[in-house]
Amino acid sequence: MVRAFAAALAVTLASTSLAWCQRLSDADAAALIEKSRERALSYAKSLPDFVCTEVVRRYQQNRPASARMWRQLSVQTPTAWTPTDKLTIKLSFFEQKEDHKLVLLNEKPTGLKYESLGGGTGSGEFGGTLRNIFDPQAQAVFHWQAWRNVRRHRAALYTYNVDTEHSLFEVESGASGGIRKAIVAFHGDLEIDSDTGDVLHFTYVADQIPKELNLNYVSTSVDYDLADVGGRDYLLPMHARMEIFSPALSVRNDIDFRDYRKFSADSSIEFGPGK
Repeated sequence: MVRAFAAALAVTLASTSLAWCQRLSDADAAALIEKSRERALSYAKSLPDFVCTEVVRRYQQNRPASARMWRQLSVQTPTAWTPTDKLTIKLSFFEQKEDHKLVLLNEKPTGLKYESLGGGTGSGEFGGTLRNIFDPQAQAVFHWQAWRNVRRHRAALYTYNVDTEHSLFEVESGASGGIRKAIVAFHGDLEIDSDTGDVLHFTYVADQIPKELNLNYVSTSVDYDLADVGGRDYLLPMHARMEIFSPALSVRNDIDFRDYRKFSADSSIEFGPGK
């Protein structure tokens, strides 16, 4: 009895190991991308109206001569980043549109508008960026790489790239009154739930940035997980990171999304210490 159980367990483990090592066929890899495309393009429509707390910790640092050198340094020496401020934001998602209201600046109430803040700010975690990747107009090229275990989900890792001609990714730089913009190519990776087709993680890196923007590197990464909103679980952003490197200055935003709750006309969130 024990031997039979052990033998069956060994077969199960061997089959599981094989499944994790087995490479996806081109047909299956393409089918999963199409499933993920369908999910991504309808993602914003699938979400309820909600509010949440968005906490943004912003950092900056003078950078070495090359973006590659700085990226290596920032990984090896995290303290190279100097904290600049902490933003606590009431984020409302209503009728598929995001609204950011700055509530606290460095833990203190403020009357400043989110849109008026200098430095790096971002949006698009609730479907806009995924649409830029999966929109058929973008003609993204996807390549399956490996299997990953992502927060208890079996996920397929893909790399992708989109050329400038088909890109929907707009990068901008400069201060008010002198903002420069350009559509750029981009690349990144995706971790896709093999069962549902949901994107659990993505990165989004600008390529071929025009010299007039005076930027060396622009990237965004987002992690998604299930969160309860009104008694039902939805796949929602939990953490994001944005990095922008320029010849004079580099900035990083670490963003956490917390306290999701159903939207109502009088929705409010408590912003106490440590929130």
